[in-house]
Formats: sequence, structure tokens, C-alpha cells
Amino acid sequence: MRLAVISDVHANRIALDAVLEDMPPVDRTVCAGDVVGYNPWPSECVDRVRELHAETIAGNHDRAVAGDTTFGFNSLAGAGVRYAKRHLSDAQIEWLRDLPTKRRTANGRVHLVHGHPRDPDRYTRPGEFSPRLLDQVEGEGDESDGAPDVLVLGHTHVQSHEVYEEGIVLNPGSVGQPRDGDPRAAYAIVDLDAMTVEQRRVDYDVETVVDAVRETDLPERIGTRLREGR
Repeated sequence: MRLAVISDVHANRIALDAVLEDMPPVDRTVCAGDVVGYNPWPSECVDRVRELHAETIAGNHDRAVAGDTTFGFNSLAGAGVRYAKRHLSDAQIEWLRDLPTKRRTANGRVHLVHGHPRDPDRYTRPGEFSPRLLDQVEGEGDESDGAPDVLVLGHTHVQSHEVYEEGIVLNPGSVGQPRDGDPRAAYAIVDLDAMTVEQRRVDYDVETVVDAVRETDLPERIGTRLREGR
């Protein structure tokens, strides 16, 4: 079974379209959260993820938009939440509200969280990857007990993975707002039969996003920092 793994789309339709065009044939797509936030296309990105039938969990921005809190976000993040609230339909907000914060898929072999197995808002950076993370989700699956073969994380916007004897820990990186110094959109392909990960990066038209942000009341920095992958 081959999975496409995306995360942290952050309402960047241009980047998401580039990823979908680049994506090879897969058996299913999964999303580790934050479909909305920051960029100007929350409605379009929710619709695209739903059309993919992607198995999706809620990120902190998704939960903020669906609720009444901004989790103490900085000014850029808070502006993105307020923008999304204004531009999403009631049905789209309800879809976000119904997303779980964790999910098992692929017959229990893959576990999705946004931040950390024990805390959806905790950043888990590549230096913290270890087989112990797989053990921390033991018994939490909907489809089977035991540690998963693959743990998928998002939240940091940093693409990385490690393959251990016990399984794989993977952050596919951010589709819509990479923060690892590479401005290209990030995602990953996981082959569950071979237990391999292919990290993929895709060029997209960053300047179109920069111009689109300027045409809204969003802070200009939301667009310009995409040039830096920060």
C-alpha cells in the first residue's frame, strides 16, 4: 500500500495544487492537520482535501477556526484564523470541528497526530525522533492495539523522517508554509510494503501567493516569508 502524506496546507491553494499535480498514483492520502490558517484560500483548501477523501486530523489552526480561541497565537497566525472564520461556510467550519486530533489508518499500521502522540500542540522536532515515539501511541488506535508501523507528525513545518527497526517516524513537511529553509511545497510518499519513505519537494508560484496576500487584509509578511521557507 502506498500513502501520500500531506500536512500544514495552511490555506495555500497554489502550493496544494502543485503538490496534487506532482503526486504519483497512491492508494490513499492522509493529512496531519492544519488545512487552514495563514494564507488566503481556506475555503478552497478545505474543499480540495475533502475531494481527495484524505483521512485528516485537526491541527491547532483548524481547531482555532472551528472554536473560539486563537491559542495565544502570534499576530500572523491570529490574523489567519480570523480570516478563515470570515471566509469559510458553516458547513466547512463544521467539518473542521468534527476532525479528530488523532487517527489510525491502513489497518492500524499508521497513526496520525499533529504535534506529539501525547499532546497535539507540542512541537516534535527532528532531533526528538526516536522509536520511543512509536511506543507512546501503543493502545490508542481505533483499528488495532499496539504500536503503529508509522507515526506521522506535522506542526513543525520541517520535513524529516527516520526509519528504525521498530518502524518509521515521519513529518512530511508543510505544503503551504515550509519552515526548513526550502520554499518548495513539501509532502511524502510512504510505501507500507517496503517500509520506505520518499520525501518530495515541489516548486510553485510563490509570487502569486505574495500578490494574493497583498490583496487581502492579511499581514503582508504571511506572503513574503514564503520566499525564504521560514
